[in-house]
Amino acid sequence: MKFFYISSEPNQDNLFEIHDRDCPQIPNAINRDYLGPFNNGSEALRTASRNKTNVTLCGSCCQGETASIIFKDKISH
Repeated sequence: MKFFYISSEPNQDNLFEIHDRDCPQIPNAINRDYLGPFNNGSEALRTASRNKTNVTLCGSCCQGETASIIFKDKISH
């Protein structure tokens, strides 16, 4: 398992980036929030998307995984 964090400030695309603990581009401790331990970035992304509507995975530490996710309210039929 890896430990994941989310930036508390959006990037230039107005997305909050998710990083693993060992990422060279992780924000400093003041500018990030702990998400928890996950098997991969996709799991961290799913959890983060419950609290924020515009989240994305870091291109450096989460390569090869889904890049971003933006949710809108679901309409029940």
